[in-house]
Formats: sequence, C-alpha cells, structure tokens
Amino acid sequence: MPNLIISEFNIVCTVLGGFVLAFGLVSFFVKERLYLSEALIALLMGVALGPYGAHIIRPLSYARDNSEENLDSINLAFSRLVLGVQLVLAGVQLPKKYLIHEWKSLGILLGPVMTVMWLVSGTIIYGLIPGLTYVQSLAIGACITPTDPILSNTIVKGKFADKHIPVPLQRIIIAESGANDGLGYPFLFLALYIYRYAFLSDRVGHGVSLFFTETISYTILLSVVYGGVVGWLAKDLLHLASERKLVDRESFLVFAIALALFIVGTCGMIGTDDVLACFIAGNAFTLDDWFRLETLDDSLQPTIDMLLNITIFLWFGAVAPWSEFGTTSEIPIGRLLGMAILILLLRRPPIILLLHKYIPRINNLREAAFAGYFGPIGVSAIFYLYVTIEFLRQTEKLPLDESQIKGVHTMMTATKLVVWFSVIASVIVHGITVPVIKLGNAIPLSISRSVSRVTGNLSGLGGFVSRGSSGGRSSVSTLPLPDPVLTDQRADVRVISMPSPVAQVTGDIERGKTLSWDENLERGREERMAMGL
Repeated sequence: MPNLIISEFNIVCTVLGGFVLAFGLVSFFVKERLYLSEALIALLMGVALGPYGAHIIRPLSYARDNSEENLDSINLAFSRLVLGVQLVLAGVQLPKKYLIHEWKSLGILLGPVMTVMWLVSGTIIYGLIPGLTYVQSLAIGACITPTDPILSNTIVKGKFADKHIPVPLQRIIIAESGANDGLGYPFLFLALYIYRYAFLSDRVGHGVSLFFTETISYTILLSVVYGGVVGWLAKDLLHLASERKLVDRESFLVFAIALALFIVGTCGMIGTDDVLACFIAGNAFTLDDWFRLETLDDSLQPTIDMLLNITIFLWFGAVAPWSEFGTTSEIPIGRLLGMAILILLLRRPPIILLLHKYIPRINNLREAAFAGYFGPIGVSAIFYLYVTIEFLRQTEKLPLDESQIKGVHTMMTATKLVVWFSVIASVIVHGITVPVIKLGNAIPLSISRSVSRVTGNLSGLGGFVSRGSSGGRSSVSTLPLPDPVLTDQRADVRVISMPSPVAQVTGDIERGKTLSWDENLERGREERMAMGL
C-alpha cells in the first residue's frame, strides 16, 4: 500500500513549482499592467508560506542540526549563487567596451557617490540604533551601500522602462549596480578591521596591513584580474568552437550561466571577491559584442533571471526574522522604521542630485531624481550581512573580556535586524513606486478626458467649442487630442508623432490663426471623417 511521503524536499518542490506556475498564469498582467515587481510578489508569498504564515516552508529545518549558524551559511551560499549568475548576465547585457567608454560616469558613481552613500547610511544607523559605536555603524552601513542588480533589473526592464527611461540611463544603472556590489568589500572590511584590531585589540598596524594586502590586493584586484582573464578566455574558446561548429545551440545559450557557476566556485575556493569577478567576467565575455548580439533575441537568459528572482525572494520572505522586529528591547520598531525611511531618502538621492552635472549619462534633473531614488537594497545586502556575521563569529573566538563579547553580540543582532529591515523596506517601496506613479498620472488624465468629452457633447460640433467671432471677439477652437503614438522604439531613438489632421488644427491654433464659425464647422467635419467618426 503506497504511503504519503511529505518530506521537506517534496514540500519545497511543490511550493516553488506551484508558485511559479500560478505566477506565470498572470505574470503579464501583474508586471505590465499593474507594474508590480516579481520580487515583491515572491517576498509576500514567502511570508505567507513561511514559519510566520502557513508554516509550509520551514527554513530552519533545512539546516543541519536545526542550527542557526548552518542556516546563515545556507543564506550566504544562496546569495552568492544568485548574485554570481545575475552579475555575469548583467555584464553580458552591456555593449562592447562599456566599462571603458563610460569610465567617467562609473568613476563618479563608484567613487564619491558610493563613499557618501556609505557615510550617510552609517551616520543614520549610528543616530537611530542604540548601543553601537560609529565604527560598528559604518560596518552595518557598508552592507546596505551597494545598489542591488536584481532589484535594479525589475526597474530598468519591462514596458514602463521602455516607455519612460532612456536606454543610456538604463545601462548606467545596470553597470553601477553590478560593479558596486563587489566594491562593497573595501568599505565593509575597513570598518570591520578597525573594530577588531583597534577597539578589541591593540594591533592597529596589523589591521592596516591586512586591509591593504588581503582586502585591496587579494580580494579586489585579484578578482578583477581573474574575472577579466576567465571571461576573455571563455569568449575566445566559445568563438573558436562556434566557428568550427563544435557547440550546439543549447550549450551556446547556457555558456554564460555556466561561466558564472565556475567563477563562483573557483573564487570561493581561493577566497576572493566572486561577486566582482562575475561582473568583470561578464563584461570581458562580451567585450566584442559578439555573444550579446548572438543572444539578443533569445529568452533563456531572461527566463533564468526570472526564476532566480522568484526563488530567492520567496526564500527571503520565509527566512527573514519577522518575529524579531520590534521585540528586541534594544531596537524598537519605531527606530527601525525611521531608519529605513531616512536611508531611502538620504542615502542616495541628494548626492546624485548634487553631482548629476558631472555624470555624462545623467542628462537632466529628472533623470538624476530617478537614478537617485531607484538605488534599491536587496540580495547584495543580505550577502554582505552574512559575510559580516561570519567575521563577527570568528572575532568572538579571540581572547575578549565580557564587555567586548557583549559588544560583538550587540553588533551581530543590530546588523541582522537593520539589514533585513532595510531590504524589506526597499523591496516594498521600490516595488510599489511604479504603480503609484501610474495611478497618480491616470487620475488627472481621466478627469481631463472626461471634461473633454462633456465639452465636446455640449458643443455638438465634433469636439469643437467656439466662442464665435461676433461682437469683436476672436473665435478660439479646441479639440480633444488623441494620445501620442510611439512610432519608433529603437535603442536610443524615440519619435513621438501626432495624427496629421490633429497636428494641422493644433498648429493653426498655436500660430494664432482664427477660424470663423463656418470654417470651424467644416474643419470639424473633416476631422471626424479623417478619424473615421
């Protein structure tokens, strides 16, 4: 007699597969009509199915011995995997030699802008989260400094982005979010080394030496060189195999994803920055634009991107420490909420608005406001969170006194709550921003169209309203104009055209040409005939 086998593996497969199926049935409506991000939907579903909801997804039971430390290791590994694949794909999406051509824009975004984001985040955390020193706050602030490539993709892709965001701005946001993920290491380890070697022990020189040798030289520079070399070799080998017809189409399409897995694994073994190496490898892999153009119309990479987004944010919804928000006496929920609001408002927008004239790919104040606001906090912050916790667990093993051990525990708790709360706030706020914008634009537009229809019906002249020419008054005619027609959606070219009859009437009015009553009536008939009315 068959038995029910309700194992954790079967439950996870059922939940993940069922959610992807259900979301797939309404994905176009949700993303292109409601403009909701898949990350937000997956996060909410993870909450509903996790330990604080239906208790179907039980993250702690997946960890060996139900250990919190082992669960943290799972979160770190999962974040590394998703970031690695996403960053290679982000690098592949950019045009050839993009990092070289846009060095000035990226230099400002990754230099002054990122530094100010780090300092502002650390200062806000220091001011609102009790029990932390300024150095500890800077370490936590470093976790949320990088913008997230996964959440950035949900903003710069899709129907809304194609209509409202210039392609050069989309690309610079993708490039910045990819590069600054790996460059979060110096900010994080500068603060962590100061904390360990200046505050917990009297070995400042040793800490400085480690920062420049391990973090800057080994972790950062070696990652750049390694990612560039591996990406270049992979490109040449794939090109050679393709020319000799040795590779089939399926293997060709999945090559970039396999490259990401290889780099994540090898960088993990040698202890370098796999996140930065993946992004550099993606750029080197498509340095001549060959692979990008060959896969431009293929849907495999966007499909993998979507699956990874849904999976990791579903997991985040289940694994986030919801029960700890507000229950920790040292950090009230009000302080976390105020901190999240201030970080979203002050961490990035002011410095982008201040320096936008020096960033060539940001052309005006409107684009600066967009680039400043949409700097989401996501998977990269969770990655750095668990890098920090791993570092602090090693710090605990040092010969410390009781007060120092208490300080380490306080920092671990604060880091976990602050970073998780910031990520959740960013996913929610950035996930609903576009629908709010669309709703705000739709309401006055609907009112305007309703008024135009009423006015047109009252006039009885096919939409014309005339005050006539008697009594010395000049006649003025107005026509409810149809929506502009988007006639060209190529990469950097957008042509907005108006239907020619309407444009003619509008031009007459703008030039000050007055129309008599009979001319108005005749023009109304012509317009109705031209529009098939």
